[in-house]
Amino acid sequence: MSKDTLFDKVWDLHKVADLPGGSSQILIGLHLIHEVTSPQAFGALRDKNLRVRFPSRTVATVDHIVPTDNQSRPFKDNLAEQMIDTLEKNCQYNQIKFFNIGSGNQGIVHVVAPELGLTQPGMTIACGDSHTSTHGAFGSIAFGIGTSQVRDVLASQTLIMNKLKVRKILCKEKLSAGVFAKDLVLHIINKLGVKAGVGFAYEFTGPAVSALSMEERMTICNMSIEGGARCGYVNPDAKTFNYIKGKEFAPSEENWSKAVNWWKSLVSDDKAVYDDLIEIDASKVEPTVTWGITPGQSIGINERIPELSDIDNADKSIAGEAYEYMGFNPGQKIKGIPIDVCFIGSCTNGRLSDLQIAAKIVRHNKVAPNIKAFVVPGSEKVAKEAKSEGLDKIFKESGFQWREPGCSMCLAMNSDKLIGDQISASSSNRNFKGRQGSPNGRTLLMSPAMVAAAAITGKVSDAREFLKQ
Repeated sequence: MSKDTLFDKVWDLHKVADLPGGSSQILIGLHLIHEVTSPQAFGALRDKNLRVRFPSRTVATVDHIVPTDNQSRPFKDNLAEQMIDTLEKNCQYNQIKFFNIGSGNQGIVHVVAPELGLTQPGMTIACGDSHTSTHGAFGSIAFGIGTSQVRDVLASQTLIMNKLKVRKILCKEKLSAGVFAKDLVLHIINKLGVKAGVGFAYEFTGPAVSALSMEERMTICNMSIEGGARCGYVNPDAKTFNYIKGKEFAPSEENWSKAVNWWKSLVSDDKAVYDDLIEIDASKVEPTVTWGITPGQSIGINERIPELSDIDNADKSIAGEAYEYMGFNPGQKIKGIPIDVCFIGSCTNGRLSDLQIAAKIVRHNKVAPNIKAFVVPGSEKVAKEAKSEGLDKIFKESGFQWREPGCSMCLAMNSDKLIGDQISASSSNRNFKGRQGSPNGRTLLMSPAMVAAAAITGKVSDAREFLKQ
């Protein structure tokens, strides 16, 4: 049983009660909501004549259903218009802070909260979205929850949960040039498996993680859920504090030093006990691309799609399904596979640094013929900062479409969808069947740099070749 890790410390600080059967009631410090998983939860409160218990601890934005090409109201999609209208009314009635379109702070919920300083070390955070694990990059423990649990948090500000085990993932050495956090986390999921994290919290640590920027740490924590973990986190350090300082909802100047001292006390102790330890040599990771229908089905850019005989017996069935669905052959090189659509965005890789590295690659280059390529900033703030640097012009001059903030083609609950059996080079987080809108659409997950390289060449390519130029 783990002891004296950050997870243990934050869990104990927020535990309200131990319950029969071994579960605990946990206080949720910050509750994030959006338009998709909240309507039924608010409806359940009304049915019971309940109000939101602590409105000041809930923050809302709209992201999943918003169109990215034209955000004028009313939306062309009547259902999308109804959903945002419902969120607006629920927030107004319950006096919940809502970052709506045009506020300057609207965007993907997991991009907005960190950039505003809402996400802080030592917090418990919940949201009706599986990728809430993103916020663990700041030394919080953050959980994706279902609609019934959204209702529970609105009504009581607590969740009933079983305590997780803690797995330490020690990333030794450092990533080589042209290899990014997305490559590292895809590599980790491939090595451990998509179910290995069930019942665990993942603590990402080691020289490779320490060297990452806060935005890259968010990418790793974001995808911990794809490895089966309920949450993932990184111990807070000077980079964490510097990122938060001065943001709108950060501790005030007179309270800043107190906050930092407290945050430092939450770091996992040197002699902390873990339930499991995994070591990864980050220096051996190369640009990584998924070839199948789970985030764990990935290979390095210079590798070949594995033969069925090279796959563990437990994974052979899903591998066979992936070969058939994707139309790829065992032994085929991943490098050079033709691409139809290139998407840069999502809560995984829609932040400013993601756009900066992609722009570096596409600058002075043109998108290949017949390729649809588009960039979707993760928030209005990201879009504004990117435009101030001229990134939008770089993308548009190269042939990319520049869109408005939203979840976009990550999950296609909006107008951005694949058509037929198109193959997408995507910086998002899931490559499940039909994930990007078409029941036959095929998704290859990769870093924003790799998506940019694919857009230029029209096929899966090694971004390092462009970064060297």
